[in-house]
Amino acid sequence: MSTVQQASVVNKTPEDAGSKIMRHASLLSRQLQQLRSLMYPPRAEKTLRPFLTNEVSKLTTIPDSTLKLLSREGRGPVPGRLENNHRAYTLPQINELRELFAQQKPSEALRFLPRRREGEKLQILAVANFKGGSAKTTTSVHLAHYLALEGYRVLTLDLDPQASLSAMFGFQPEVDVGANETIYAALRYDSERRPIRDVIRRTYFTGIDLIPGNLEVMEYEHDTPRMLAGRSGTGALFFERLKLALDEVEQDYDVVILDTPPSLGFLTLGAIYASTSMIITVHPAMLDVASMSQFLLMMGDLINVLNENGADLKQDFIRYLVTRYNPNDGPQSQVIAMLRHLFNDDVLVPTLIESTAIEAAGLAKRSLYELEAGQISRDTHKRAREAVDAVNAEITRLLNQVWGRE
Repeated sequence: MSTVQQASVVNKTPEDAGSKIMRHASLLSRQLQQLRSLMYPPRAEKTLRPFLTNEVSKLTTIPDSTLKLLSREGRGPVPGRLENNHRAYTLPQINELRELFAQQKPSEALRFLPRRREGEKLQILAVANFKGGSAKTTTSVHLAHYLALEGYRVLTLDLDPQASLSAMFGFQPEVDVGANETIYAALRYDSERRPIRDVIRRTYFTGIDLIPGNLEVMEYEHDTPRMLAGRSGTGALFFERLKLALDEVEQDYDVVILDTPPSLGFLTLGAIYASTSMIITVHPAMLDVASMSQFLLMMGDLINVLNENGADLKQDFIRYLVTRYNPNDGPQSQVIAMLRHLFNDDVLVPTLIESTAIEAAGLAKRSLYELEAGQISRDTHKRAREAVDAVNAEITRLLNQVWGRE
């Protein structure tokens, strides 16, 4: 056989599965990095758009006329000017306005600056379901953005090895998140454990901090069985570790949002134990509801086991959130009616509708709150935004109810 023929045979040697998958992963990672550089130049970082005066008025309840008067008189933060000469405020400036009016009107301070007061506990909200595609991350991102725009201090935790939440905040998990930089660093059982503050990152969205995720968080699922078998590890039991870690930063935030993985593993159980309330997302299709039924059965059994081993789970509220709902779909409406019949008020009245606006925003790694006018059909955006606002307003009402506020 000639040298050319031998080379041809070598070139036709099939690529093994592991090599092919790693090659594809590398190709995709590089492509995502390039796309991110195009979307967020020049340093490939996300930024938050400014907000028009009418938007600021709705967010802060400060009348539009008062904002314009402040601007003319040179009091308070100085808004920027857009190309059309309209005034626009950054989110840090909006928070300056909140502080200013809270000081000027102490009796109405809570209206302008709703952060928790002394005696009001840190609220830890777990968004859960082990069925993929139930919109856990979409729910988590929009709720975090809504709360930050309302003036709350929010910590978001990406507990999912797929790290979709991290990507929504502009972090590419395999590039921007290194070893021992996820929540695993604060939970691990060996001498490499770090304080939780070391892995918290500021985000471009003022008022929101993030503990990013990547494949490393799966190490907790591998380490915990060895610890339980008595082979290694020191410190608190596995289900206590996340709660104890969050206790270290309890004074820094009003609300913590846990975006849990699509599985009922040790990390999810730790999240459920740490949480003070829970939102269970469910797509209104029978297969998804059947999957949720298994999730609830398994979760109930595991919680009972935890209780037998000293855990004391206290949830202020557990609510089911219907997601990706098409109001024109008859079978979906029937599923929702069934859930409301079975669970009554535990099913949130507002629903997260299926919308091209949410999908388009997600493709650009944005929430609806980040989209600017003209980026999508006005009516489509309006319908989606109203639905998302209604969901987030209801969850916020529940949080305030826990604090004993009207």
